[in-house]
Amino acid sequence: MKAPQRRVGVSWFLLFTLAWLALWTVQLTPLQLLIPLQLDTPDDADGWISGVVWSGLVLAVGGVAGVIAGPVAGGLSDRTRSSRGRRRPWALAGIVVAAVSLAALSVAEGPWAVGVAWVGVSVGTAVAASAFTALIADQLTTQRGAASAAVASSQAVGIVLGVGAVVLLGLGTVGGYLALAGFLLVAGVAAALMLPDPPSPAASRAARAARSLADRTAALRDHDFAWLLVGRLVVNIGNALGTGLLLFFLLYGLGRDAATAEDELLLLIVVYTVFVVAASVLAGRLSDRSGRRVGLIVTAASVQAAASLLLALLPSLETALVSAALLGIGYGAYMSVGLALATDLLPFPEDHARDLGFVNVSASLGQLLGPLVGAGLVAAAGDFWLLFAAGAVFSAAGGLATLAIRRRTPSAS
Repeated sequence: MKAPQRRVGVSWFLLFTLAWLALWTVQLTPLQLLIPLQLDTPDDADGWISGVVWSGLVLAVGGVAGVIAGPVAGGLSDRTRSSRGRRRPWALAGIVVAAVSLAALSVAEGPWAVGVAWVGVSVGTAVAASAFTALIADQLTTQRGAASAAVASSQAVGIVLGVGAVVLLGLGTVGGYLALAGFLLVAGVAAALMLPDPPSPAASRAARAARSLADRTAALRDHDFAWLLVGRLVVNIGNALGTGLLLFFLLYGLGRDAATAEDELLLLIVVYTVFVVAASVLAGRLSDRSGRRVGLIVTAASVQAAASLLLALLPSLETALVSAALLGIGYGAYMSVGLALATDLLPFPEDHARDLGFVNVSASLGQLLGPLVGAGLVAAAGDFWLLFAAGAVFSAAGGLATLAIRRRTPSAS
């Protein structure tokens, strides 16, 4: 069943952007700031490495949970026959689970408790993200690049919003987590209730048709779709290697005190955000107009690789600022055009949400595995140069993986 041939208006995009702003804010603020602060162990010469390793492990476990939850919830939403729509019930359920888990994180102590609560956040956001992402394939045809740009730009703005609120308002970990939970409940629930999600009985019946396990996982064996997922995972690992451990880099790579490191982290995030938003909007719209996405994706991944290589070779705050700008350009363009390409390549129209769940988790898993890989690299080198060099390699490799896509339709070329 083809998506309806219509264009949505400004109100749809505003609500869609609000939903993603809430989801990204509550995912990335703990990753960038709150969890590293909770698990930091600076009391002895080698203690900081222990904090880095525990942070990486906690974030990676959450990523694995999201990998499972996203596609499962997406597949269930494809089959949902609620009078309130197929996607809305799952979006609301995911938001509630994530908000409750954020409240639990505010009182968690030690890596095990933090890890359990973080799994709840990851599962909740993955479930909600699968529902919201499906709206692109359900309702859009000619505006997929613009909608994907809204997702990518919200990711960058969400980091600034979350980290900025915690740092500038002095919220600390407890206040920060509770503020995130409140924001998610208000903004996420409002968007889920107000975005259109008309019931689709025919699509639900098609998704419920009896099929073998092989048929239900056939998307993962589709050549082009599989290569898209591989590239998306690897590029996001590269991005996370360049951004996920920045607080520790400022503290122990550049020798900043905690207060200075938090302020400089916020500055780097602001620079990164400005360029992510600009690049995602411009690249997304350009790909809609030209219909050519693969070349833009490869170029964007190459820019991200150059940013990480620069920081590996010349580690300083000044270099970090330049790298933040380049990372923003590369990642913003990659994510907006890459998601649009993913909707073009969906192999089974009746399973939009399930397969877009794979697309979502390939990105979120990369963001959460990156700190784990990075923690091992930092522990091995006792410094951060290997971390950033690996980020360059992963970014370039992920971009090149996109060249393996063979389908050269007007919108996937």
